[in-house]
Amino acid sequence: MADDESRPTSLTLGLLGGMGPAATLDFLTKLQAFTPAQSDQDHIRVIADINPKVPDRNVPGSGAGPILAEMAGALRGAGADVLAIACNTAHAYADLIQRASGLPLIDMIETGALAARDTGARRAGVLGTKGALRLYREYLAAQAMGMVTLDPVRQEDFMATLYKIKGGDTGAAIRREMAGYAADLIGGGAEAIIAGCTEVPLVLASADLRVGLIDPGELLAKRCVAVCLGMEAMPTLPGN
Repeated sequence: MADDESRPTSLTLGLLGGMGPAATLDFLTKLQAFTPAQSDQDHIRVIADINPKVPDRNVPGSGAGPILAEMAGALRGAGADVLAIACNTAHAYADLIQRASGLPLIDMIETGALAARDTGARRAGVLGTKGALRLYREYLAAQAMGMVTLDPVRQEDFMATLYKIKGGDTGAAIRREMAGYAADLIGGGAEAIIAGCTEVPLVLASADLRVGLIDPGELLAKRCVAVCLGMEAMPTLPGN
């Protein structure tokens, strides 16, 4: 049998993106960088719906869930075998997305929480939206970890900074602001920082902190490659 016939076929990744577009492109860059490839054909196939028209996940009742579910179903119809979401907050709809598509999801929140546990930290600080914070609190608690968050005023400031990044501002002033939020969390007892929004790593680096920085998007990209190339087991659907 020829080598190309005996080589295992890789799975096709379906990506729900566009929330926001710059963060999705950053994720795709990481996905490509982590793929062990000597030729085009060695890379995994990715079917991406980069849809910035998804309603704001930070607005209650915005109607994001049904649109994300529709996107996931369309990705399956296009040939996707497994899903990923390049947005932390959108994982609030993970169950709906999986039920609607019948495809398993490689979970970014779970990935970040497990990485925080593996650092040996007892308390992780999370920079994320209110929706993402709710998810991380649950997942970190499952790892017997505490979570440090910004006070309400600073959380509102963080959201303002976040929307500036979504608007394309990644300059020095924004980078200082983000480093300041991380410093607040460290001052509150955080022993590791989770970039709980995919825009955060666009302006915050490990060198900016005196504790470890966990980028769930980067770790998700590594897991997507591993799952699609058969180096990690496929996640199971809820209830299975």
